[in-house]
Amino acid sequence: MAGVARRFAFLATQRAFPACSSVLTSQTRLPQTLFAQKMSTAAEVSDKFRVTMIPGDGIGPELMNSVKQIFNAADVPIHFEEFWISEVQDRCSDEKIEEMIASVTRNKVAIKGILTTPTWFDLGELQSVNMQIRKKLDLYANVVRVRSLPGIKTRHGELDIVVIREQTEGEYSALEHESVPGVIESLKIITRAKSERIAKFAFDYAMKHDRQKVTAIHKANIMKLADGMFLDSCRKISKLYPKIKFESMIVDNTCMQLTSHPSQFDVMVMPNLYGNIIDNLAAGLVGGAGVVPGESYSPECVVFESGARHPFAQAVGRNIANPTAILMCSKNMLYHMNLSSHAKLVESSLLKVLREGKVKTTDLKGYATTTEFTNAIINNLGKA
Repeated sequence: MAGVARRFAFLATQRAFPACSSVLTSQTRLPQTLFAQKMSTAAEVSDKFRVTMIPGDGIGPELMNSVKQIFNAADVPIHFEEFWISEVQDRCSDEKIEEMIASVTRNKVAIKGILTTPTWFDLGELQSVNMQIRKKLDLYANVVRVRSLPGIKTRHGELDIVVIREQTEGEYSALEHESVPGVIESLKIITRAKSERIAKFAFDYAMKHDRQKVTAIHKANIMKLADGMFLDSCRKISKLYPKIKFESMIVDNTCMQLTSHPSQFDVMVMPNLYGNIIDNLAAGLVGGAGVVPGESYSPECVVFESGARHPFAQAVGRNIANPTAILMCSKNMLYHMNLSSHAKLVESSLLKVLREGKVKTTDLKGYATTTEFTNAIINNLGKA
């Protein structure tokens, strides 16, 4: 009977550790304590939700470290599968990207730092890694909620605006060529199918979150065919939602209106490039890139990332980055995963620290380091 028991134990080991089964022979067995540790670790991971983590460039790794520390302190049952992808550091081989895409597809949820896109043009590949990821995963809808937070003074008082951006086509299509020496043609691609899809997403979002108005942002007075079709698509979809007010506004006027009278906006929907500009402009109204979260949706998965695309490379290693935006992303991710109690725990502690204003990073006119801000949140878990 003892021999049978040993045989079953060995088979169980093979299933738990297939990569190690070839070395677990009668001549070479793992020490019992090490084996127990590996079994315990495997059991702990299997009991957790898996999330793909892409630390990104710049301050991304430091911010993700804050997330991991706070999640660990709050006993959040998540195991991160980390992928260190970087275009500027040449860590973006096809194999790495495909492995990361497979992870996101499998897990359905990812949290991502900012991937810096190089500006030099002597490259064989025009499409950035960011765009490759968005297209491979079909992350067509980027949502950035620009909201005033307690303890952060802003010029315009309480704001709550949602910027929805189509991010798989438009000016980011990477279709450029030099037709004759010194003349570059860059193609902007707008399709009715994707315009209607993002418009429907915006109206569905407004309905689900009890919003009153959707504003389509465009430049149809100049790009009459491309932006004209986008605007026409939004108008067509708006007729299906009679309870939601629909307006449209030219993008240059939108920028002026945002800086002078931002409270007039509710949900905004727009093509790719305008969305990138409006995201960053609106983030500046409520405290900057360090406090605004975002997320990108596909039909199958969600990627949570900061709302303002700024890697803040000059702050790398200085321990001064503000982790508020990525922590808001992580909180939203937990709500999305139905881990509501853990989400509320992280959210209430973060808002308590912001509200008290005793520990503020330099971008919020304070003196605290990233570490001190992170520790303050950990110390306030469960106290709000």
